[in-house]
Amino acid sequence: MLDINYIRQNPDEVVAMLHNRQLSVEEPKLQQLLACDKERKQLIQRSDEQKALRNKVSKEIADIKKSGKGSSEELIMQMKSVSEAITKMDTSLSLLEEEMENILLALPNKLHPSVPVGRSAADNQIFGEPVSFVHDLDFPVKNHLELGKSLGILDFERGAKVSGAGFPAYIGKGARLERALINFMLDTHSERHGYTEVFPPFLVNRDSLRGTGQWPKFADQVYHIGEDDLYAIPTAEVPVTNLHRGEMLDTESLPISYTAYSACFRREAGSYGKDTRGFLRVHQFNKVEMVKFTRPEASYAALEEIRSHAEAILVALKIPYRVLLLCSGDISANATKCYDIEVWSPAEQKYLEASSCSNFEDYQARRSNIRFKPDNKSKPEFVHTLNGSGLATSRLMVSLLEHYQTPEGNIRVPEVLQRYTGFEEI
Repeated sequence: MLDINYIRQNPDEVVAMLHNRQLSVEEPKLQQLLACDKERKQLIQRSDEQKALRNKVSKEIADIKKSGKGSSEELIMQMKSVSEAITKMDTSLSLLEEEMENILLALPNKLHPSVPVGRSAADNQIFGEPVSFVHDLDFPVKNHLELGKSLGILDFERGAKVSGAGFPAYIGKGARLERALINFMLDTHSERHGYTEVFPPFLVNRDSLRGTGQWPKFADQVYHIGEDDLYAIPTAEVPVTNLHRGEMLDTESLPISYTAYSACFRREAGSYGKDTRGFLRVHQFNKVEMVKFTRPEASYAALEEIRSHAEAILVALKIPYRVLLLCSGDISANATKCYDIEVWSPAEQKYLEASSCSNFEDYQARRSNIRFKPDNKSKPEFVHTLNGSGLATSRLMVSLLEHYQTPEGNIRVPEVLQRYTGFEEI
């Protein structure tokens, strides 16, 4: 969440951020927050004055009782009234602070100055040049659904029978290829890029979702297990970031870099009418995640590093892709700056998002209370958190199958995956 001190000192900046994010409808909430903050200060001042009075008179009462001269009954009755007033003010203060926290939890993050101002995805900027690789596709190409069905490696129909639409089943060499992709990405990030591998829980509590920003704003996107009050993770970012929730990190340990595989579960509420064929939109998919905890001054260099690590996977696989710098109207509410990496689908004739790399600055760390001390004499500060998909396999599988198909309808296995699959062709 945003620092209330930042909001007090820079209300116009926050208003401009809401407008740039196409969220001007949230401006009344900001004004409500500032009004609550002003009332809170006044309540604290009045409560402190009454508590000081109570302490002073309580000492006078004690002195009267000790001396045995005079009666303290009238003062005791006065202090009873003061105590009741303090209790009411404390109750009002608690309700005000709860209201303020709810608003703070819903407000989006700041935007980095380099984020282009725009209304929608149409205003995102291409970052650098699209990267191409030569694939001989001089024949009528099949899409990933046709290839998966003809080769018997993907079964969306039986997956739907078991769970419902959007829950794919990988069969035989398709399952082996998926596992090969995951293992290759984990090995690359842990062995070449310096990440520590984590195998996290796939179910988390509400505090974890709150810590990374999925709760309460995106509560409708997560699957809830009511009996246990647990939630299926939408991304490994949630459990991995929350590993350090409530901790004071050792300064010498920063930056901390984790990579993790997880299945990801998303309800995709509000996606009706969008293209839902095959892997284009699913409720369950696999992803390898990269998560970093850094000192504030190092976080934007770390963002470029995460992006380069995600790109390295696509270069190794020889999958054509491009990088987008998201505009203010398309960036997620939690991020200050974000790159999307999109892979090319020759059958769909369009780019498909396969990775998103974001800097959250201290937005998540403030919600999760993850801090460090710059040195022994300094006050604790919040770390900056970052994450990037390294990568999501569903859209990546679309591009891989379509680029590596042969005129006969088979699939050549990318060279870097062959030691994981044990075969060169499907």
